[in-house]
This record gives sequence, structure tokens and C-alpha cells, in this order.
Amino acid sequence: MAGEGSLGQSRPPSSGQGSEDKADVEQQRQAREHTESSPNTLQGDGEDDPVGPLECVPVTIAVRRSLKRTHDMFVGNHEMRRPEDPVATEMMLRIKMHDEYEHVRMVPEHVTDESMAAVPFLSHTALADDTTREALPSAVTRMLTDTAGGGAAGALGRHNSNSLATLPGPVGPIAQDPKQIVQIAPPRARPEIPKPVWHPPWKLMRVLSGHEGWVRSIAVDPTNQWFASAGNDRLIKIWDLASGTLKLSLTGHINTVRGIAISDRHPYLFSCSEDCEVKCWDLEQNMVVRNYHGHLSGVYCISVHPTLNILATGGRDAAVRIWDMRTKSGIHVFGGHTNAVCTIASQAAEPQFLSGSMDHMVRLWDLAAGKCSVTLTNHKKSVRAIGIHPTDYCFVSCSSDHNKVWKCPRGQFERNIGGHGAIVNGCAIKEAEQGSSILAAGTDNGYLHFWDWRSGYKYQSLHGIPQPGSMSAENGIFDIKLDQSGSRLITAECDKTVKIYREDPNATPETHPLSWKPPRVNATQRY
Repeated sequence: MAGEGSLGQSRPPSSGQGSEDKADVEQQRQAREHTESSPNTLQGDGEDDPVGPLECVPVTIAVRRSLKRTHDMFVGNHEMRRPEDPVATEMMLRIKMHDEYEHVRMVPEHVTDESMAAVPFLSHTALADDTTREALPSAVTRMLTDTAGGGAAGALGRHNSNSLATLPGPVGPIAQDPKQIVQIAPPRARPEIPKPVWHPPWKLMRVLSGHEGWVRSIAVDPTNQWFASAGNDRLIKIWDLASGTLKLSLTGHINTVRGIAISDRHPYLFSCSEDCEVKCWDLEQNMVVRNYHGHLSGVYCISVHPTLNILATGGRDAAVRIWDMRTKSGIHVFGGHTNAVCTIASQAAEPQFLSGSMDHMVRLWDLAAGKCSVTLTNHKKSVRAIGIHPTDYCFVSCSSDHNKVWKCPRGQFERNIGGHGAIVNGCAIKEAEQGSSILAAGTDNGYLHFWDWRSGYKYQSLHGIPQPGSMSAENGIFDIKLDQSGSRLITAECDKTVKIYREDPNATPETHPLSWKPPRVNATQRY
């Protein structure tokens, strides 16, 4: 029961402990009375409280003050640099060089003695014989081998040795094996954006009416006396270029005539149609003398080789067919496109035929090998027009995303020419007198755009007006051609007319000034 008594009742305090508790209670009571009698004690009056008055400060202000005190405390150490550890610096350089040059441990021999002699600091001491020279490991191999033994201890032990990575620039051991030195190409210079050359603006000269449907194709006679047009009315019309009068109409196709081409060596005119037919017309007899059979669907484009007696056609069956114009036999059937072939261009140099398709690709064809030599896949939209520069060894492919300039013969991309924002159905390049060329393009929304060739500056946009009797939506341009002199531009349009444009003879740089500003060029694009 003694345990129960100890648990249920508290032990009475001793006399000494009770006196201490009473003293603590008395001190607390006196402190409370003193606080009530002097309320300013908590705020502090500066004389009694050495800490000073207390104030409530927001956290942001307190943090800002603390940062300022830290800055004032360490501002004197700003110029004090941390002492560099040579061992750590050497290890860092070795690791970097190992990461950069591991893949060129065995460098091919492409540095000649002549190129080494042109650089004075890379001159090397002649060795005893070729056997000794070949027995030496390359500079890169020695560096990587020296690094592979790495670790802190190894770096420390090699600190005072002839290291390849401690000193910047070339050192003695590297120059002993000139055939193993890697040549680093200098950074590419920033492309210079040429200033555009002033060109006179173009204006409408004549409108020819006669077709009963959309005019789809234009071809100019090599003698520059007449031109031909064809369209949805299944007719091929011959017009006098000087007066604009209709001279002849040829009938024979049973569907829309999509393309025509005129030979410069024979009195022949070639036409292709959506009726899968390719016809050869004798212009002396005004009749069809040959038919070329082989296409499985509508034929959309045709081109005659400038020097050989062959022609190329392309159409909806995604094939480019090469024909012998005399024997009517097919020479090649080029496959590779996955959609309709919309345009074909030809030239005497390689590549002799180029084709653009609805599959967004441009293909360059090798006649000798009978296959595609290059496929250009940069376009994001269908390619419906290709133009070959008359003097420069390059060509342009036109699409609704960009007009792209390529170098022949391998199709290296040069630059973009943009600003049209519509489907381009036809293009032409004119060699100007001021040393620069002009690129003209006709679009689906009825605009004619003109660019300066070198700078890519669009200096004019002409919007055609639909002729009376046509709907406002019938405002597209399907084909454009320059005459042999380059002074007149002929367009085949959706409003059933053929329009002829020429440059304004009264225009001057003062009446039509250039409003050009050089664009900003970043590292990812070219002008």
C-alpha cells in the first residue's frame, strides 16, 4: 500500500525547497507590478535598454538590409583571385583534349611538306631516316596515351615533364610529325547581303482575247515573230507577237492542253494534254505528224532538249518519259516521283532535265546513267515551276513556301527568295542590263511578282484585273514566258485572256525609288 500512497498523494516539499519557490513567486509579482507602472519599458527608452527600441520590419526589407550588409562586408575581397592550382589546370586541359580529339587518334596523311613550310612555327627538325620518322607515334596518339594513364597521382607525377597539354599553342613534340597534324578550317565569314539593283517597273501593254477556256500554257517562237497558247478549250492558237493578231488555230486534242513547246531546229510544235496524248505538229502543213504513246494518265508538262533531238514529258502518272522525237520511241522512263509531275526544264549542261512534282521534290536526271542523280527535298509544298538562269550555272524552283535557288550540277542550295505567299504556277528569269537578273513569277491569286535576282528583293507586285465576262475568282496566272529579246512578258491567265507586259520606258529611279533595308541575318539563315 505504500506504493499506492506514493502514486495517489504528492510528497510534501521540504522547508528549503518551499522557501525557494516563495522567493521566485515574489520576484515575478514585482516584475509584473513594475511593468504595469512603466508601460514604456517594452518599447525601450534608449537609456535603460541597451538594445534600443524594437520595431516591426517586413521580411523583404530585412532580407534586403542583410544582403547589403553582406555585400559591404565582402566588397573588399572582389579583386582577390583564387590561387590557381597548376595540377588541377593540367588535368582539366588533358580531359578537354581527350574529349575533343579521341576520334582522331589516327589521323590520315593529308598534310604535305609544302603546306607545313608555309607555317613557320610548325617547322620540324629533320629526323635520321624514314624508318625513325614512321616509328614515332603521332602527336594525338601520344597525348591520348599520356592522358589514359590519368588520375590525380599520374597528373601530379607528370607535372614537370614535357606535357602536350600544359602550354597553349603548338609545341615541339607536335611539330615532329607533320603528317598527323589536324587542320582546322577557319570560321565561315558572314554572308554579305548585296544591295538590289534598280529595275524599271512593268506595266500592262496588251490583252488578247480568243480562247473559250482557261489559258494553260505559252510558248514563244525562236524567231521571236509569233507565239502559241493553249488551254481548256482544247485549241492551240498562234498569235503574231508584234501586232497581237490571231493567225491560226490548231485542233486535235480531245481534252485540256496543258503544255506546249516549240523546237528551235525543226518546224515542229509539241503539245501534251490531259487525254494522255503527246503530239508533234508540223507547222509547215499545220497538222499532226507524230503521236507519242506511253503515259497512263494526263500529261501536264513538256520540254524540248536545246541541243538533242529528244523531248521530256511528265504527268499525273508520276513518271518522266524521255522520247526520241523522230522515231517516237521512248528512251527512258524515269521513276521516283510519288505524285504528279508539274514542271520539266531542260538545258544543254548537266543536269540536262529537271522536274518538279506535287510530292514537294525536285529531281535532277542523268541521261547517260538513265536514273535520278540528285533529289532535293527542301520544299514543303508542291513544286509547279522551275526556271533555269540564262547565264549563271544555277536554277530556281518555285513553290508556295519559298522560291529556292540551287547551284548546278549537284543542286547545292544557295538561298531563298520569298514574299509571294501563294502557289506559283510559272516563272521566268531575265538577264538585265545593270548586271543583275530579274525573277518573275505568276501566282494562283492573280499576282505577278518581280524580284532582283542577287539580293532577293521584291521590287514590284502587279495584280491583274479579270476581264469583263469572267468571275472575280478567275484571276489566276497559269504560265508566263519571256520573248526572245526579254523585253515582253507574256502570261496565260484564268480569265481566258493572254496578257503582254513590258517595262515602263518613262520610269526612273527618282519616280520609282527603292524602299530597301538590309535584313538581319542570324546564324541559322542566309539572305
